[in-house]
Amino acid sequence: MSRKLLAKAWADLSVGLPLGTLKGAVLAYDIITYPVYLALHRPWNRLQLSSRPKARLIDRQQPSGPWIRAIGSDLPNDHYAYDCHTLDQLFSRAVSVFKDRQCFGCRQILADQLVPQKGVAKPFRKLQLSDYRFYTYDEIDARVQAVARGLQSLGVRHNQRVILFAETRLEWMVTCQALFRLGATLATLYSTLGIDGIVHGLNETEVTHVITSDELLPNLALIADRVPHLNTVIYFEGLRPPPINTLFPETLRQRIRFEPFSSVESLGKSSTNTQPFESPKPESPAVLMYTSGSTGVPKAVIISHKNIVHAVRSFYSIYSILASDDVYCAFLPLAHVLELIAEVAFITIGMSVGYATTLTLTDKSTGLMNGVKGDSTLLRPTIVCAVPLVLERIRKEIADEINSKGRLVRAIFDFIIQYKLYWTQKGFQTPLIDHFVCRQIRQILGGNVRLVAIGSAPLAPETHDFIRACLNVIVLQGYGLTETAASATLMDPMDLSTGTVGPPLEGMYIKLVDWAEGNYRVTDEPNPRGELLIGGNSVTDGYYKKPELTAKTFFEKDGIRWMHTGDIGEIQSDGNILIIDRMEGLIKLQQGEYVSLGKIETELKSCSFVDNICIFASSRHSHVMALVVPNRKRIQRLAKKLQKPNDMSFVDLCRDTDIVESVLSSLQSTGERAGLTKYEIPMKLKLCAEEWIPDSGLVTAALKLKRKQIYHFYSIEIDRMYSKSATRS
Repeated sequence: MSRKLLAKAWADLSVGLPLGTLKGAVLAYDIITYPVYLALHRPWNRLQLSSRPKARLIDRQQPSGPWIRAIGSDLPNDHYAYDCHTLDQLFSRAVSVFKDRQCFGCRQILADQLVPQKGVAKPFRKLQLSDYRFYTYDEIDARVQAVARGLQSLGVRHNQRVILFAETRLEWMVTCQALFRLGATLATLYSTLGIDGIVHGLNETEVTHVITSDELLPNLALIADRVPHLNTVIYFEGLRPPPINTLFPETLRQRIRFEPFSSVESLGKSSTNTQPFESPKPESPAVLMYTSGSTGVPKAVIISHKNIVHAVRSFYSIYSILASDDVYCAFLPLAHVLELIAEVAFITIGMSVGYATTLTLTDKSTGLMNGVKGDSTLLRPTIVCAVPLVLERIRKEIADEINSKGRLVRAIFDFIIQYKLYWTQKGFQTPLIDHFVCRQIRQILGGNVRLVAIGSAPLAPETHDFIRACLNVIVLQGYGLTETAASATLMDPMDLSTGTVGPPLEGMYIKLVDWAEGNYRVTDEPNPRGELLIGGNSVTDGYYKKPELTAKTFFEKDGIRWMHTGDIGEIQSDGNILIIDRMEGLIKLQQGEYVSLGKIETELKSCSFVDNICIFASSRHSHVMALVVPNRKRIQRLAKKLQKPNDMSFVDLCRDTDIVESVLSSLQSTGERAGLTKYEIPMKLKLCAEEWIPDSGLVTAALKLKRKQIYHFYSIEIDRMYSKSATRS
């Protein structure tokens, strides 16, 4: 026997023997303690709650729907939200109920440091931050009043449109509430939007006032001469005064007034105007929310006060698991409808909202100076909203940390997670694992998180299971669109299943219609399938200045406003909804097979080498291709395993034939395990050394793929991959 075989046999024995001993001990423990756990946990109750019907048909003779939630709302009948019809009313009532509670909190920048990046002209900024400073509901109300008066003094009037173009921060929400109090209409732009998108939004809305942050003033300086209506720019201050005289030529400074946010607030405090503000009507536009532009030029959705108030009420479907002492960590873009609705909903029940950023979220975040604690460590949130890509990265970070400790630790960890999943699915809890294992891992998000809400894109079932088991948290996947004010469906907190987006939210309706081209029909067995239609009071008024698109997408029937989503759903026997396809993402291959790009991407993201992935298909070919942003640590570890030179750059590693083939093999194995068909599994891939971040223009602020931009950026490589595969075939 060779030395290599002997070494492998010894390594296997060194893992197998202690792991086998552990499994034997656990089996004995289970046999002895099973009666005790059975009596304490009463698993049949949990299983009954998990399997209960989640949705029901209004008319059993119509399998297409409408379907409504079968689990009643947990909102008390006397809750003040029922008496509020506009957002200014909702916030004012929250203030009157929760006066002295902590409302919003943030950290101040104390110092910064610019760190040069190899091969990149723009240096990376690292921050020194203070601890959290929280303001009570009363204090925030006073700030909202001052900002509203200050904006009024600067010419903002009832029904006037004002654009907010800034990152998520406390001042964003204070300004938002001030505009609602004024009865003005808030228009949102993603801070990562390209120059043309910014110009489009400013000119289409014809705004005179823009509220932004000091770091985005250079972007405005590039386009200020292309937006003739603009006459006032208000900016949130940073660590030092912005160089306005340098950024903007004198001709623009003569036309545009520049005011720091603190001056606007001071102006409002000193105002002698005591006239009450003119309240908006429920039907008044509250927000013109521009989409992130993932499918082209951003378009604005008209969201009324009524839409948002009803969306907030619909999320009270999970009221019973929320508490006024919960702390919410806010780091998603407030220009995204999910974050806006979440924050408004949470403050109406007296929760605290702490603002964070993705670059400062954990102790290991790249945006922090050495020794500075991350946002989650100091905030210790109990509730987090995220997008699937964030959870995928957390999963891989945990896996990398475990793998670095050796084969035995990895094998034991895998056994523990599978053990926890096994008993959880049977309705039991695992208190020892939760205390000795999960408690340590939970520190990555501060140690107190108990609820993670996921939206924006499908979450892979294995990632759902892993995060739920590892962090010992409730993971709720939901579904909604900007056009429905984020309100459509949300999982039942008692549901132990994964892969679905739950049943309709309280007050919402779901219908299916046939899509013959994709071979999806309401009469399909065993479950009805088709395009999802969403109905209810959260369905918005349509698209700003786009009547034809509005008429094509929205309609009224029997007193209910409906929207065509373009998503294909399947309603399962328990009423849960499964998103199985997207009409726009369905491509017909050369042999006539249809492939869903989004479905393939969701399954392949679980591959350990993948940080992000974009699948391409063509009707002129019989297979799909993949563009993969690889996990840097995994690629470097693979390079070491393949004995590649230590001085190879990451770009060179991504081009190396052996590494590309190894990643492709792993990707194909992942696809096979996920049950993808042969023509859904990529035949070729390109490893992309470029990071796909909003600043690159390849993904949106919500980290959704911009397929057209990605295709344009990699068009030469995509054509080359198809050319090579055609030559071989």
